[in-house]
Amino acid sequence: MNKDTYGQTERAENTKGSVTPNSRLFQDKRFHVTLYFMLYDLFAVSFAYFFALWIRFDCRYSEIPPLYLYRWLKFVPIYGAVCLAVFWALRLYQSLWRYASFTELKRATLACLGTSSAHILLMSLIFGRMPISYYIMGAGVQFMLVVLIRFAYRFILLERGKRAKALQKGATSRIMLIGAGSAGQMILHDLHSSDDCHERVCCIIDDDRYKWGLSIDGVPIVGGRDSILLNVEKHKIEKIYLAIPSASAEQRRDILGICHETSCELKNLPSIRQLVTSNVTAGDMKTVDMEDLLGREPVQVNTCEIWNLLQDKVVLVTGGGGSIGSELCRQIARNHPRLLVILDIYENNAHAISLELRDAYPELNLEVLIGSVRDSKRLDQVFDKYRPDIVFHAAAHKHVPLMEDSPCESIKNNAIGTYKTAYAAMKYGSRRFVLISTDKAVNPTNIMGASKRLCEMIVQTFDRKIREGKASEMYPIGLHGDDASSLGIPVPPITPPITEYVAVRFGNVLGSNGSVVPRFREQIQRGGPVTVTHPDIIRYFMTIPEAASLVLQAGAYAKGGEIFVLDMGEPVKIDTLARNLILQMGKKPGEDIEIVYTGLRPGEKLYEEKLMSEEGLRTTPNKLIHIGNPVPFAADEFLAQLEDLLHAAYDGDEQLIRELVAKAVPTYRRG
Repeated sequence: MNKDTYGQTERAENTKGSVTPNSRLFQDKRFHVTLYFMLYDLFAVSFAYFFALWIRFDCRYSEIPPLYLYRWLKFVPIYGAVCLAVFWALRLYQSLWRYASFTELKRATLACLGTSSAHILLMSLIFGRMPISYYIMGAGVQFMLVVLIRFAYRFILLERGKRAKALQKGATSRIMLIGAGSAGQMILHDLHSSDDCHERVCCIIDDDRYKWGLSIDGVPIVGGRDSILLNVEKHKIEKIYLAIPSASAEQRRDILGICHETSCELKNLPSIRQLVTSNVTAGDMKTVDMEDLLGREPVQVNTCEIWNLLQDKVVLVTGGGGSIGSELCRQIARNHPRLLVILDIYENNAHAISLELRDAYPELNLEVLIGSVRDSKRLDQVFDKYRPDIVFHAAAHKHVPLMEDSPCESIKNNAIGTYKTAYAAMKYGSRRFVLISTDKAVNPTNIMGASKRLCEMIVQTFDRKIREGKASEMYPIGLHGDDASSLGIPVPPITPPITEYVAVRFGNVLGSNGSVVPRFREQIQRGGPVTVTHPDIIRYFMTIPEAASLVLQAGAYAKGGEIFVLDMGEPVKIDTLARNLILQMGKKPGEDIEIVYTGLRPGEKLYEEKLMSEEGLRTTPNKLIHIGNPVPFAADEFLAQLEDLLHAAYDGDEQLIRELVAKAVPTYRRG
C-alpha cells in the first residue's frame, strides 16, 4: 500500500456519517495484514524455542528428553498468547513496516526482551526449569524471526527501488550533497527512500578530514570544499544541495561562491531551526537566492521592543505601496496596531498591498488612502482624521539617473514632501517620525542622494527646534507650491507632545522595485546582454525584510535626532553579482550571456559610504545597528535655504536647484 492510498483511505475513515468503498477496502486489507502477522508471530515464537531445544541436543530430535518436549508443547499456547498481547500493546501490528525506522526497531526489541523474560519466569514457575542454552538461543532466534524479518521486508523494498532507479539512470539527476552531518544524512535518506524521486546522490562533500574516504548509505565522502569543482566534473553532477544549516553566513557565501563556478543548479537548506524542530527532507531545500551570497548574518531585531512600539497604536506609512513601505506594512500588521493607515500616490501599489493584508490579517483595522506628501491639505486631512501615533515616511523618488534628469521633482517630492509630512506629525502630536534614508545621502554625488541628505537635515532640524522649545519657528512651507489647495492653511499655536524624529540609513535593497537584481534577471531571461555600469563598482546590500525590520527597530530605539546605520558587512561587486545570477539561472557568463559595461551614469559613484567623516558611531543593544552622531549645521540658515529650494523647484529652474543644493548640503559634489 503506498502513501497516497494510505492517506486517502485514512481520510475516508474519518469522514463522518459515511463509509466509502475505499475505507472498506482499507479496513479489509489492514485486517488481513494484521492477521497474517499474528499467525506468523505465533509460528515464530513457538518454533524459536523448539529450534533452540533441537540445537541444544546436537540437532537430533531423538536425543531430546521427552520431559523437555512435554514442557515445551504444554507451554507453547500460553507463551503464544502472552506474545500476541505484548506485541499488540507495543503497537507492532499498527506499524507500516515498509517505512519502519528506529522507533519501530526499539518497540520490537522491547517486545522480544519482555516476552523472553516472561518465558523464563512462567516456564520455571509452571512447568519447571529448562536448559540455560534453551532460553538464550530461543530468545535470539525469536528476535531474528520477529524483528529482522520485518526489517528484511523494508530492506528488500529499498533494494528493489534502487535497482529500479539504476535502470532509469538516463532520467535521473546526479546530485552532489555538501554536508555529511545530521541534515545531510536526513536528506540522503529521504532521496533514497522516496519512490517517485528521480535524483541520485553520487558524492558527498564535507570539510571534516576524518570523514574523507568513508561513505553514508553507500555514497562516498570524496573531500572538502576545495574538491567541489573536481568532483562535479568527475561525477557529471547536475545539481548541488547545500545541507549545512549551522554554517555561518560567511562560510555559506564562500561555499556557494565555489558552487557558482559550476553550471549546476543550486539548492540550499535555509535554517537550522528545521533540523531542530523536525525531520529535514529534500522538499525543504530552496533555490539559492542572492541574499545567500551577502556574507553576513541576517539582521536580528528585538521583537518585544517592536511589539511594545506598535501594539494598539495608530501607525501611518507613507509610500506604503512601495517595496520598503509594503514590507513595513506587513511587519506592522503582525504586531497588532490599533489602526494601520497606508498613504500612497500610486493606486495600483496601494490596492495590491491592501488586498494582501486583508487576506493575511482579516482582523486588521486598515485604511488605505491615495494622496501625495506634496499636498499639504491632503496631509492635513489625513493627520487630523486619524491622529497617527507613529509615522514611517517611506514615500520618495529613489532612482539616481531619473532624478539627475528631473532635479526639481526630486527636491519637491523628497525634501519638501518630507518637510510637509514632518510638520503634520508635529502639528497633530505624533509621538515618533521615522524617515527612510539611504547611504547615497553620505557625501552625495547626485541630486537623489543630496535630496535624501536634505531629508535627514529636516528631521534633525525638527528634533532640535522641538527640544529647544522653539517648535513655533517651524512653519508650513509650500504656500507657493503646485498644491494650490494648501494656500491659506492657518498656523495654529504649536503645543503638542514632543515628537521624536529619527532617520534610518541603509544601502541597496535586494529585489526592490527597479533594483539591479530584478533588472539583471529580466536581461538574462531575454538572452542578454547584462548591462553593468563598471567592472569595479561595489554596493552594500540588504534584503527587503531586513530593511523593514531595521526601520521598526530604529523606531523602538528612537530618542530623537538619531541617524541609525546598519552594519551591512562587506560590499558586493555588481559585476560579481551579475555573473552569479547568470550562473544561478543555468547559463555561463561570457558564453551564453554577454556582460556589457556601459560606464558610470551621471552622479553615480564607484562605491557608497555609510557615514560621513564627521560622523562617529555609537552602539545600540543590537550589534548590527549603530547611531551616527549628528553633523552640526545652522538650523535657521538651513530653513531659509529650504524655502529658496522650494521656490526654485516649483519654478523649474534646474541650474539654480543644483547651486542651492550645493549650498545647503556642503558635502554634495556633483558627479
